[in-house]
Amino acid sequence: MTVRRTLPQRERTMIGAWCFVDHYGPDAVAETGGMTVAPHPHTGLQTVSWLFTGEIEHRDSAGNHAMVRPGELNLMTAGRGISHSEVSTPGTEVLHGAQLWVALPQAERGTDPGFRHFAPDPVEGPGWTARVFLGSLLGSTSPVPTFSPLVGAELLLEPGTSLDLDVDPTHEHGLLLDAGSLRVDGATAGPSDLLHVPLGRTTLRLVAGDDPVRALVLGGEPLGEAIVMFWNFIGSSHDEVAAYRAEWQAQITRDGEVVGDSQEVAEGRFGTVVGDHLAPIPAPVLPNARLKERR
Repeated sequence: MTVRRTLPQRERTMIGAWCFVDHYGPDAVAETGGMTVAPHPHTGLQTVSWLFTGEIEHRDSAGNHAMVRPGELNLMTAGRGISHSEVSTPGTEVLHGAQLWVALPQAERGTDPGFRHFAPDPVEGPGWTARVFLGSLLGSTSPVPTFSPLVGAELLLEPGTSLDLDVDPTHEHGLLLDAGSLRVDGATAGPSDLLHVPLGRTTLRLVAGDDPVRALVLGGEPLGEAIVMFWNFIGSSHDEVAAYRAEWQAQITRDGEVVGDSQEVAEGRFGTVVGDHLAPIPAPVLPNARLKERR
């Protein structure tokens, strides 16, 4: 499956509390095999799943079982620890979407795991349609709570459309372009580009090119604190993240080998993904150097 990691980048590691953005597809499942992500752990973050095409089955250790479908938000809170799996469904022919993570503030990283599903109604104007899945934008507000001020929306623009987008000046913003070309206050983005807009702006001038545009608008107040991120874990220090890794490895191994069925995963911080029988994914080895903070 074709995956483009647009955040973190060398120049920028976060946009507000958004700390990870993978943009994938469109891929023909018959050629790529689709998505099969076996049970794996998370701490200290929320996962945000947003599809353009296809369908993905979600299962987690908190007992949640849901389908990820185009135009519908699936948000999983890892908090103190969760494990989950994601597998494209047999009827999916083309898989295309984005997987995003939001870092939790340090004070909230010990929260209980949870899951929310939300299908936002579209809001429309001359030449544009939006679906606001987190926060408030274009007069639409998502009911899904977040642990820091955020905004997330899918925006569709017809060719040549101009839109003055009112935004919160306390937020920095990123625009991930999926299709078409888009000018944002004079800067031009093409497919898979992630444009960053710093704090202090109250309006963004968006102008679509000659083809239809689809973009994700992401924003939020700067987190204001450092995080340490390794693989699927977010913590406050190298030692904390290393301990999470060790806990996961202890849960999934027997006699030095990874168990072949996730229902054999031992009790612990990350639980057992309900109803999933794939072998869990072992954590990569930590680097020789201590993990660095990012802001």
